[in-house]
Amino acid sequence: MAMDRRHLILTGLAAGAAGPALAQQQTPYPPIQPAETMPPPAPIQPAYPVKAASYSKEELASDISDFFGTTTEAAGGVVERIFHDHGQPTGYIAGQEGSAAVGLGLRYGKGLLYMKNRAPEPVYWQGPSLGWDFGGNASRVFTLCYNLQYPDAVFRRYPGVEGSAYLVGGMGVNYQKAEQITLAPIRTGLGLRLGANVGYLAYSRKRNWVPL
Repeated sequence: MAMDRRHLILTGLAAGAAGPALAQQQTPYPPIQPAETMPPPAPIQPAYPVKAASYSKEELASDISDFFGTTTEAAGGVVERIFHDHGQPTGYIAGQEGSAAVGLGLRYGKGLLYMKNRAPEPVYWQGPSLGWDFGGNASRVFTLCYNLQYPDAVFRRYPGVEGSAYLVGGMGVNYQKAEQITLAPIRTGLGLRLGANVGYLAYSRKRNWVPL
């Protein structure tokens, strides 16, 4: 009888200990989603497009004509020359400037940078020049921007390209270049002043009265 009683006690203790373990084994878990059915991660969007949209000859000839108040034919002539040298620009700066020189010259300007699918952005420029150049003027300037892929890249110094100044249809053009970006400022009337000088223009977000 004592052996039977001991056997029953041990059997009850073993069953009590096994109960929680069995309950844990029977607890249902959510199924693991197969890797092939999980949604792919969202692609990382660049802050700026790889390549900015460009402007056609027709667009710029019309804009330049309206900006300077000249005929479309005159504007088309200067656009044709610049497109022959550099192709289609990715932006342009429309503004006004003042300059003066007695051997040593200074130039200050301000305008708006236009790029497709972007809001216009204020731009200032200033710079010195040195050479056989005398006089002063105030004028409007329309600058074509080449290989400019996003607005912030325009803010730097641009030395003038030697021998790039020329006249087409009463408009003066010269090229400025910094690394891969080329600027082609177009001036007309009293704003030509394409004297023999060398220098640079520094483009900035705010007015800088020190042209260095």
